[in-house]
Amino acid sequence: MAGFQDIIGQEQIKEHMRNTLSAGKVSHAYIISGEKSSGKEFIARVFSMALQCEGDGEKPCQECSSCKKALSGNHPDIIRVVHEKPNTISVDDIREQVNADVAVKPYGSPYKVYLISEAEKMTVQAQNALLKTLEEPPEYVVILLLTSNVNALLPTILSRSIVLNMKPVSDELVKRYLCIQLQVPDYQAEVCAAFARGNIGRAKALASSEDFEQIKAEALSLLKYIQDMDLNEIVMAVKKITEYKMEINDYLDICAIWYRDALLFKATNDVNSLIFREELQALRKTAQRSSYEGIENIINALDTAKKRLDSNVNFELVMELLMLAIQENSGERRRGSLKEVE
Repeated sequence: MAGFQDIIGQEQIKEHMRNTLSAGKVSHAYIISGEKSSGKEFIARVFSMALQCEGDGEKPCQECSSCKKALSGNHPDIIRVVHEKPNTISVDDIREQVNADVAVKPYGSPYKVYLISEAEKMTVQAQNALLKTLEEPPEYVVILLLTSNVNALLPTILSRSIVLNMKPVSDELVKRYLCIQLQVPDYQAEVCAAFARGNIGRAKALASSEDFEQIKAEALSLLKYIQDMDLNEIVMAVKKITEYKMEINDYLDICAIWYRDALLFKATNDVNSLIFREELQALRKTAQRSSYEGIENIINALDTAKKRLDSNVNFELVMELLMLAIQENSGERRRGSLKEVE
């Protein structure tokens, strides 16, 4: 299905698009801005279908000839701009696929819709070429620019476009989607929703990822016993982390949510609001042996580790420093821990 009702969250964007359709006041350019995998492509697809829909009532009807062509990816007046170089949309890409094509009228639709995914990859020359179309567009042209970095677009592009900013989807909506649409078990859906941080595409990827389940199990095992590990065990744990295919930020997020759970449980003794409530016994131990300040220090250390990795500091050094910080703030440890070895 590909109607507005199938877009999870994003109520403001849906309302804007529906109002645009009902009023018949369609702009020549829209920028849909949001994180990678947040659903920009799906929203653009629904809007494109709705613009071309021949049915009555709610658009897109998904039943008319135009909608069926769009659903199959064969609509002649919905054009996807492609690029050979993976990290660059060149000036030639824009000139050949947009500028040289806009003069040709639609085959039988009210609009010619151009979808430019990863618009932040357009070179300055490519953006300037696109401006020529945006400055004097034929009345039937609609350009949809999808980007995860709106700041990479020229101010002149922004000023000639309607910018639609995507917002994080609530954890409850993400969880409901995973449970109902993807048949994900309740506990797993809750964990995936917590890690996705409002990104529906990321939640889907996590729910179907064997790597995620494995990395979660490994991370929790480490956190349960880190206060008793010696230097060699820590070094081995760090090397193990590098084997995972998922981004290290996912691993660090797991750790951060574990300690937020511990902090919450320590403060409230409330089990219901915990993400890792199935690990209650281990969480209780973490909360009991660590001070409030210690847990907050660990959460800060996790944030620092992310920033260091973003700045390309040596991976193993960052992770060893992180493990040391976790150990130092995890309460009592047996002899031979990392701190004493160092």
